[in-house]
Amino acid sequence: MSAVEAATANGGLRHRNGTSKDLQVTTTDEGRKADERLDKHDTYEFGGPWGVTAMMIGFPSLMYYLWICLWFHDGQLVFPKAGNEIQPFLVEMWAHVRDDASPNLYAWKVYSGLIVYQLFLARVMPGYQQEGLPVPSLGYKTLMYNCNALWSIYATMITAAGLHYYHIFRLTEIIDNYGHIMTVAMIWGFAVSFGMYFWTVARGEQMRMSGNFIYDVFMGAALNPRIGPIDLKMWAEVRIPWVIVFFLAVSGACKQYEQYGYVTPNMAFMCLATWFYLNACGKGEECIPQTWDMYHEKWGFMVIFWNFAGVPFTYVYSVVYMASHDPSKYRFSTPTYVALYLTLITAYCVWDTSMSQKSRFKMQTQGNFNYRWTFPQLPWGTIKNPEYIQTAHGNRLLISGWWRYSRKPNYVADWIQSFTWGLVVGAASPIPYFYSVFFITVLVHRCGRDFERCAKKYGKDWERYCEIVRYKFIPGIY
Repeated sequence: MSAVEAATANGGLRHRNGTSKDLQVTTTDEGRKADERLDKHDTYEFGGPWGVTAMMIGFPSLMYYLWICLWFHDGQLVFPKAGNEIQPFLVEMWAHVRDDASPNLYAWKVYSGLIVYQLFLARVMPGYQQEGLPVPSLGYKTLMYNCNALWSIYATMITAAGLHYYHIFRLTEIIDNYGHIMTVAMIWGFAVSFGMYFWTVARGEQMRMSGNFIYDVFMGAALNPRIGPIDLKMWAEVRIPWVIVFFLAVSGACKQYEQYGYVTPNMAFMCLATWFYLNACGKGEECIPQTWDMYHEKWGFMVIFWNFAGVPFTYVYSVVYMASHDPSKYRFSTPTYVALYLTLITAYCVWDTSMSQKSRFKMQTQGNFNYRWTFPQLPWGTIKNPEYIQTAHGNRLLISGWWRYSRKPNYVADWIQSFTWGLVVGAASPIPYFYSVFFITVLVHRCGRDFERCAKKYGKDWERYCEIVRYKFIPGIY
C-alpha cells in the first residue's frame, strides 16, 4: 500500500513535522485522470462569447465614466435625468475622453517607459530561483521562476526619487496626467491581449481553446509565455499594476505637499496601504508560482487588461479624489484615524501570513521549500506541524493555521484592506468604494469556480475537507 493509499484509508487526516522530505507527494493515476478532465474546455464561463464581449467593452467604458465623475463632477455619480438629456450627457462624456484622456505623447513615454524599464530590471536584477508546481497541461513539468521583483521594485523607487529630485520627471505629473496615462494603459492592455493570442496560435502553443475567437482572446491561449527567463504572466502580475498603484499614491502625496505644505493622514494611509501590497508581492514573490493563476489560468484579456489598466486605474480612486479636493472634505478625528490604521495593519497581517502559510505548505509538499528572509517576515508565516487531508488525487489539503477556520481566509483579509481604501475618504464620494464592491464580486465568482473545480478534482476528499473547514469566508458566519 502506497503512502497516499495508507493516508486515505486512515480517513485522509495526517499530522506531520513539516519537513520537506516528509511532505513530498506525487500525483496518483486517479489524480492524473481528474487533471486531464479539468484541462479541457467543456463549458463557457462569464456568459460565453456575448458575456466576455460585453466585459471587454464595458470595463473601459466604466473606467472612463468613473474617472469623469471623480475628476469633473466633485466625485459624485452623474446620470442623465430625462430621455432628452442622454445625447448631451454622452457628448460631455466623449468630450472629456477626447480632450482630457487623449493618448498623448507624454502618456506614451511615461507608461511605455515603465514597461520597458520593468522588463529590463526583470532581466538584469539578481533573483531567487523558485521551482513552480507541476503543470498538468505540460505533462507535470515544473518551471523555474526568477524572483527578483523586490530588487526591481526598490530600484524603481530609487530611480523615481532621483528623477523627481533633479526635476527630470516630477512625480506630481503622474496624477495630473491620470486620464491620458489611463488611455495608454488601456491600449497596451488590448494590444498585448490580442498580440499574445495571435502569437501563441501562430506557434501552435494554444491550450484549452473553445473555438470562439473573442472568447479565446478573453480567456487566453498561452499558459506560460516567456521572454527568455522572464515569465510574462508573473511579471505583469506584480511589476505593472502594483508599481503604478504605489506611485499614484506617492504622486498624490507629492501634490498635496506642494499645494498645502503637508500630507494629510488620509493620503499617508494610502501610501502605506499601497506600499504594503507592493512590498508583499515582492518579498513573497516565490509564493506566486504556487498559485492557481500561474499553473492553470491562461494569460488572456481577463488577466492582461486588468493588470495593465484595470487594477492601477480603478483601485486608487481615493487617491485621485484626495489629490483634487480640499482636505476639509475628508478630515477625520484622531480616534477614527487610529481605528482605520489598525484595521489596515491587522487585515494586512492576516492576508500576508495566510498567503505565506498555504504557499509554503505547497513548497513543502513539493520538497523545494527554503526559508527566504525578506522584510517584514511576520510570525506564523510558516506552519511547522501542518495538519492536512491526504487526497486520493495525490495532493494535500491544508487544514492548519488560518486555513483551519476558513477556506479563503486570505480573501477575507484582502477584501477588508480594499474596503479601507474607500473608507479613507469617508462619505465624501462613493466612487473610491468601487474597488471593494468590484473585488467582492470577483472573489465570490472566483470562489465558485475554485470550489467547483476542487469538487471535481478531489471528489469525496473535498466533501471531507468541507466538513472540517465549514466556512467559505468568515468563520462562524459564512
